[in-house]
Amino acid sequence: MLPVEIIEKKILLIRGEKVMLDADLAELYGVETRALVQAVKRNAERFPDDFMFQLDNQEVTGLRSQNVTSKSGRGGRRYLPYAFTEQGVAMLSSVLNSERAVKVSIEIMRTFVKLRQMLSSNAELARRLTALEKKYDSQFKAVFDAIRQLMIPPEPKKKKIGFRREVEE
Repeated sequence: MLPVEIIEKKILLIRGEKVMLDADLAELYGVETRALVQAVKRNAERFPDDFMFQLDNQEVTGLRSQNVTSKSGRGGRRYLPYAFTEQGVAMLSSVLNSERAVKVSIEIMRTFVKLRQMLSSNAELARRLTALEKKYDSQFKAVFDAIRQLMIPPEPKKKKIGFRREVEE
């Protein structure tokens, strides 16, 4: 139903948790953000702190700098966004109570599982590399160091905004 790539782009790392924001989930479920939040508030007992939390101002500012949420003062949100963990997303399908919500939740769960598998396979590779490093002598240390460097994900490049004025001398 939904391409995994679309869902993956909406999964963020906040407070050390992989989460999805209420506005992104509302878009995927085909409902207004306001309706999603109201449904959650009506069923607050289903969403403990490890299922959902509200972002603070500093986190929202960080997201805005990454163009994830709308800028303040331009008809944007009047409250801080909510972030849903994997368990919170699963609970949403029962609260929203529509066929689309169930199907979307299944796709989101599959994406979370895929991400978890990718992370665990990378951890397994690191364990094997450490075992090999212990087994062989120091002449291969440079090779192992190079492999470890290749395993580190690249940092996203930040594009500079604006233009530079060149001054003639």
